[in-house]
Amino acid sequence: MTNFQKPYSIFILLILFLCLLPLKITSSATTEAEALVKWKNSLSSSSLNSWSLTNLRNLCNWTGIVCNAAGSISEINLSGENLTGTFAQFSFTSFPYLTYFDLSNNSLSELIPSTIGNLSKLTILNLFSNNLSGTIPPEIGNLTSLVILDINTNQLNGELPDTLSSLSNLQILDLSSNNFSGGLLPGLCNGFALQYLIVNDNNFTGLLPDWLKNCSSLTQLSLDGNQFSGNISNAFGVYPDLDRINLSGNQFSGELSPKWGECAKLTILQMDGNKITGEIPAELGNLTQLRVLSLDSNELAGKIPSTICNVSSLEILNLSNNSLVGVIPQCLVNSTNELSVLDLRMNHFHGVVPVTFREGNKLRNLGLNGNQLEGSVPQTLVNCRQLQVLDLGNNKLSGTFPNWVESLPELRILVLRSNRFTGTISASNTKLPFPNLRIIDLSHNEFTGLLPRKYFKNFRAMMNVDEPKNLGYMKEKNDSYYRDSVTVVVKGNVRELVRILKIFITIDLSNNRFQGEIPNSIGELNSLRLLNLSHNSLTGHIPSSLGNLIVLESLDLSSNQFTEEIPWQLTRLTFLAVLNLSQNHLVGLIPRGSQFDTFENNSYEGNLALCGFPLTKKCKDDEVPQLPASPRQEDDLGFASGFSWKVVVMGYGCGMVFGLVMGYLIFLTGKPKWFVRMVEGDQHKRGKRLNKSSQRRARRN
Repeated sequence: MTNFQKPYSIFILLILFLCLLPLKITSSATTEAEALVKWKNSLSSSSLNSWSLTNLRNLCNWTGIVCNAAGSISEINLSGENLTGTFAQFSFTSFPYLTYFDLSNNSLSELIPSTIGNLSKLTILNLFSNNLSGTIPPEIGNLTSLVILDINTNQLNGELPDTLSSLSNLQILDLSSNNFSGGLLPGLCNGFALQYLIVNDNNFTGLLPDWLKNCSSLTQLSLDGNQFSGNISNAFGVYPDLDRINLSGNQFSGELSPKWGECAKLTILQMDGNKITGEIPAELGNLTQLRVLSLDSNELAGKIPSTICNVSSLEILNLSNNSLVGVIPQCLVNSTNELSVLDLRMNHFHGVVPVTFREGNKLRNLGLNGNQLEGSVPQTLVNCRQLQVLDLGNNKLSGTFPNWVESLPELRILVLRSNRFTGTISASNTKLPFPNLRIIDLSHNEFTGLLPRKYFKNFRAMMNVDEPKNLGYMKEKNDSYYRDSVTVVVKGNVRELVRILKIFITIDLSNNRFQGEIPNSIGELNSLRLLNLSHNSLTGHIPSSLGNLIVLESLDLSSNQFTEEIPWQLTRLTFLAVLNLSQNHLVGLIPRGSQFDTFENNSYEGNLALCGFPLTKKCKDDEVPQLPASPRQEDDLGFASGFSWKVVVMGYGCGMVFGLVMGYLIFLTGKPKWFVRMVEGDQHKRGKRLNKSSQRRARRN
């Protein structure tokens, strides 16, 4: 071939290539478009209207589609597009250049197909929050370029495929909230690239693998909500970039390693709900960026190290349900203004409640229930203007009722049960006391005097609660790290409510020495769910206004000195599941209807003068009351203000006797002229009307 022919041949080939290139590109785009439309036709979605072969020229502008420079699809992002369907009609082989695939927050179901392994260039796969089921296909290991794999919140199950260890470039692995089982795979950290290992809320079991010690790039490790076990004393290494770790809700044992104090960037440390023993390492005080320290529900012993007070960034300290001893360090509430939760419940602390709470603090929850604290409630708590939960129950606290807490504007829960408080409960001069209080438990103390009428009149948060707006739980910005809880007596059983519904509104003043009557104003608290005034010395009648508590579920007035009949208005309480009126002096017929037809003998025992269902004692005729007037009639007649039928009958009787006597005396003296004129005049007028009527009828005939 001559020198002239060679360049000429190359030129011809170049021309042919340039001519055929658009055909190839067009062919590739058509294949991708056809694959998308085929999948779209199998889905239920109204957001993919742009996906049409008649709109092929605008393929790269279709909803959720991004193309590369060559015109091939490189990204599919359909997050939150309300897709319903499966992958059955999705052709993974048609997208060889796909690098980004996000179908999160949809309703896709069934299996992840094995053909997903054909997306060899894929770097991000996000299938979070769907209804996918089955196992992870082994072909997932072919996606060696994968950097992010997020398949959390689905219904996937089974053991992890060994091929998952082939993803050496993986930086984020989120398998949380599925039903995976077995153990963690060996070698997930082979490439030292893994930064986020999130496998919480599955059914993983067994010991932690040794390779976890070598994952030095970890910034988040979430293993909570599984069944991992073993000694954690030496199971972890030092992670210089670790931001948060959560090992909660497993079966780990052993002691906390002082090495945790070397994770200088740690902000969240959660290990609650395990079997961890020993003392809290003093080295945790080196974690100057720590915001959450949650070690509750373990078997920790010893004292709280004073070095914890060095952590000025601490927002949540939860050490509840352990065996910690000693006094509560005063510095815990003085060293930082950031602390919002101090939960030390169910330990063995003694001494007093920290005395000084500074102004401007952010304390929202103070839980010291179930210790051996003595002394009085410090008045400096009035400086906690953001306080929502004050739980000091089950201690040895004494003194009078701390009425200054009524001025705390955000207080929702007040628990002082099972202490040694004495005296009367008298309100201070606060104009609107307890404006947001929903739960008050003062039971098992030695309070005396009358029930706190002023408080009943001002519990605004217990009145007219809009249920649709308040069906959620009490929440704060740190809700994912701590949930408010409270111990209450429901249906006679002590229960811990780990999450508190906004509509759970209760008053428990039982087991004290209160006297006098129940104020009618308690009937205005029409959002009450539980009312317990049992085991006091209350007298008088049960107020009919209790019938206004239309959502009440539990009413306990037992072991008092109530008299008279059970008000029929209580039959209005259609949600009432628990009723205890036993050990009083009630009389008469037990009302029937609604929930009252479901209560048994024990609701009324000890009231010897009660009769009727469900008791075997039948009522005599004179014990059966007349049918009650309707509420409207009662209001019109004014009986609610104190009138009774006896007074009315006596009035009618006296009037009748007086009338008969006066009539007899008048006629005894002769025929009075005024009476004759009145009667005869009336007869004369009536006669005239009759004559006129007769004349009109005659004319018609």
